[in-house]
Amino acid sequence: MKTVVQCDFDGTVTQEDTSFFLLDTFAQGDWRAVLREYKAHRISVGEFNTRAFAMVKADKATLLKALEGNVKVRSGFRELVDYCLKKGFRFVIVSNGLDFYIQAVLKGLGLENIEVHAAQGSFRPEGLEVYYLGPDGKRLDDGVKEAYTKSFRKSGCRVIYVGNGDSDVAPAQYAHHVFATGALLAYCKENNLNCKPFENFLDVVRELNLM
Repeated sequence: MKTVVQCDFDGTVTQEDTSFFLLDTFAQGDWRAVLREYKAHRISVGEFNTRAFAMVKADKATLLKALEGNVKVRSGFRELVDYCLKKGFRFVIVSNGLDFYIQAVLKGLGLENIEVHAAQGSFRPEGLEVYYLGPDGKRLDDGVKEAYTKSFRKSGCRVIYVGNGDSDVAPAQYAHHVFATGALLAYCKENNLNCKPFENFLDVVRELNLM
């Protein structure tokens, strides 16, 4: 059975949420009011990103410049990627975040060849337009992470999930093994969902060696 390691990005690969940093810095409006609607499950992640990033009028170069020195990657990430490569595991980042900054962070680490599925962003003077594509190439408004988890499982793969947030709860429930921190770990504990806690990616590598 082939193994896919499906990993979240913001708050998992990075220590903080990169998209929130960009919105705090550049959004021309109360984007956190939109976030509260999303957290209350009144709107989808697609609608949240569409409305929040429409408030961002800056261009791509300006946004990426602002990230320089402001993105902290969780320790052991390169070791996890190298471990997956050595073992023949398919390492995939599936994120509710935006592809342009994920790719920039990975390139800065010298890891630009990692497979990434995240929101696509079109930079326009009236604001940043954001949309998601599912595994079938069609647009999705919500449930992107679990759509990929289900797709990996449907293709016969063993799925190892690594995540930290509320949006990781649904996909984690379709995975064979779960590594959790933050809100995802709290959910797993409260709902008796089997998982392995982690602080850094070296913890994940150690546990993968025991499987």
